Order: sequence, then structure tokens, then C-alpha cells
Amino acid sequence: MNISDLDNQNIDRIVEMAWEDRTPFEAIKAQFGLQEKQVIVLMRRYMSSSSFKMWRKRVTGRKTKHTQKRAFELGRFKSKNQKN
Repeated sequence: MNISDLDNQNIDRIVEMAWEDRTPFEAIKAQFGLQEKQVIVLMRRYMSSSSFKMWRKRVTGRKTKHTQKRAFELGRFKSKNQKN
């Protein structure tokens, strides 16, 4: 998929997913067909310069942004206090 093919609603959702620390780039690829490099280009284009720099600094090397680097295999963390 190409970034120019996305509508504003999908762009907003991709930015939101990329901003979240626990959403891996693979999830964005599965849902929207964008590679990590394309997500970086999108974030650079649709965020302010300072927000983009802060985001890049935060996610660079972060294990939770890549499924293969995650320490857990299945699911997400769920607190014991959370309802079943």
C-alpha cells in the first residue's frame, strides 16, 4: 500500500498505533500493509518536527515495537485485577 492511498481516518489510526509503545510495526503492516520505513515516513509527514523526533528517540531499539524482539510469546499483559 502507498501512503498517498490512505484517507485521513486511516492516517490518524496509523499514527495512533505507531505512537503506542506496545503496538508492534508488524500489527500496522498486517492491518494497513505499510512497512516500518513507510510508517516512519508517514509519521515524519503528519507530525510536528519536535513530536517526530521525540517519537523516534523513544521507539528506536524498543523491543515492544517489533514482534520478534518481544519477551513474551502470546497475548498482552493482563493484570490479575482486571476482569476476566
